[in-house]
Amino acid sequence: MPRNKGGDGRSIPNPQTLKERFGALKTLRPFIAMVWQTSPGLTMAQLCLRLVRALLPIAALYIGKLIIDDVVGLVQMTGRPATLQDWLHSGLLNGLVGLLLAEFALAIASDVLGRVVLLVDSLLSERVSNVSSVRLMEHAATLDLEDFEDAEFQDQLERARRQTSGRLTLMGQLFSQMQDVVTVTSFAAGLLVYAPWLIVLLAVALVPAFLGEAHFNAQTYTLDFGRTPERRELDYVRQTAASVETAKEVKIFGLNGFLIEHYRRLAAKFYAANFRLAVRRAVWGGAFTAIGTVGYYLAYAYIAWRTLAGEFSVGDLTFLAGSFLRLRALLEGLLTGFSSTAGQALYLNDLFSFFEMKPEILSPANPLPFPPAIRHGFVFEDVGFIYPSAERWAVRHLSFTLQAGEVLALVGENGAGKTTLVKLLTRLYDPDEGRILLDGHDLRDYDLEALRGSMGVIFQDFVRYNFSAGDNIAVGRISARDDSARIERAAERSQADEVIGRLPGGYDQQIGKRFRNGIELSGGEWQKIAIARAYMREAEVLILDEPTAALDARAEFEVFQRFKELSKGKTAILISHRFSSVRMADRILVLADGKVEAAGTHEELMARPGRYAELFELQAAGYR
Repeated sequence: MPRNKGGDGRSIPNPQTLKERFGALKTLRPFIAMVWQTSPGLTMAQLCLRLVRALLPIAALYIGKLIIDDVVGLVQMTGRPATLQDWLHSGLLNGLVGLLLAEFALAIASDVLGRVVLLVDSLLSERVSNVSSVRLMEHAATLDLEDFEDAEFQDQLERARRQTSGRLTLMGQLFSQMQDVVTVTSFAAGLLVYAPWLIVLLAVALVPAFLGEAHFNAQTYTLDFGRTPERRELDYVRQTAASVETAKEVKIFGLNGFLIEHYRRLAAKFYAANFRLAVRRAVWGGAFTAIGTVGYYLAYAYIAWRTLAGEFSVGDLTFLAGSFLRLRALLEGLLTGFSSTAGQALYLNDLFSFFEMKPEILSPANPLPFPPAIRHGFVFEDVGFIYPSAERWAVRHLSFTLQAGEVLALVGENGAGKTTLVKLLTRLYDPDEGRILLDGHDLRDYDLEALRGSMGVIFQDFVRYNFSAGDNIAVGRISARDDSARIERAAERSQADEVIGRLPGGYDQQIGKRFRNGIELSGGEWQKIAIARAYMREAEVLILDEPTAALDARAEFEVFQRFKELSKGKTAILISHRFSSVRMADRILVLADGKVEAAGTHEELMARPGRYAELFELQAAGYR
């Protein structure tokens, strides 16, 4: 069955209720832990800098109050000095000058700290992005092929991939909120001394805006969650319309207009949905902000009245009005920021839910080592396998033996189960029925990494890496990337050395047209490079699954002839639709409807009527 599962195998939900939405805040704990583990030094520096910066506003505002009170007191003096020189000689300005210098020092400190905070924040954000991206790639590498072939998993992977860089603002936001909490506490302490009930008025005025932001943040996430498949389709259409891989067909078939119109249609749906949500958010947000403004001016009027009544000084008025204004802005930002954090935590849930996914194909607790030399071979015992969500078995009641040191060819029409058999042999999938034995032991008893490391496999849909020619071969055994002799030996075996010899940069030449200075190869040249990867592996088992489709008949014959020679003493499987090539195998299996229909040498299969002889004659007729 297709699956979109977390660590417990359950589907990842799209939070709908308020409780579920704020329940996503639990993802902040692993996120903060990841930030700390990325760089404890930068994290601690950011916390300390933010703490100091949080206390500067209240200090500056209080010094401003003292300055105003001092100025008002000096203005009301009788017999004030007449000139600046007299003022300076009198010593009356000493206190005021000290306060002005203190406020100036605070302003400079605030500016400098702001720059340092931004620097540390950018450095830490980049490191967190890199670490989370690496962790995502490492975890994705542990998951099963079944996951990657599932559309729902692709949606979840896409959402997780976006969060490795898309949530960088959350880290800065969390630090800012910690800073604002300290600042709010300091301002609130000042207000409590003068008028405690103003805090209550402020909180009541801001609650609607907070709830509104929480609602619309959740609505935005729900919208994004639901349209992940469409976003992937949008990205796919954009890539298809303008990429080197598709450029030839797009031009030849005149697909530009179709692709552009398809993109516009999808983008218009995105815009319409965003527009409706943005308008609702703007209207309600404006109304809630107005409520907060009313609360502020009620408090402002109250403070002004108390000043007129003589209960507050002009400095107190300035301090309280400034404190209330700053406190209102801070609280509003803190509450909406908290709501935004809860909203972003929903997105973080996509990332950490992905990290909770577990593979099903694993090594056992006490795995068997892969045999240094295969003694008996592989045995398929009544093996059955059906792809997730498929209605038809890919293979069923499949039984045969692959002897040690034997070259076995698989033939059959498309959908007969040839590639599925290879995937089962390499444990990209496990059988749903029956079992596969290696030297008498179930494949699932062996160490998974050692099993796959002992098999050199090239599939028909091999990857064309936009790397150097040498690295394209070295991926067959990437741990031996620096072994140039091994790379050259693998190239010679696959006849890729002739291709590389014609490249200006030889083995260091970038191939593929994606990057600057890259040279594109023909399909047949790419296939020789890919086949070299199998030889680079120097594995016990060699498997070529239709890797020569782009080669002409002569080149394919030469490749398989060399394959036959180089696979002596090794266990090998080759799959090809060209019967002139498979006839060199020690034995041929004819697959039909997911099971072995016939087996034997070329001569034995031709000697009796059946699918093999029929297909061979049909193919041979095409050359007459």
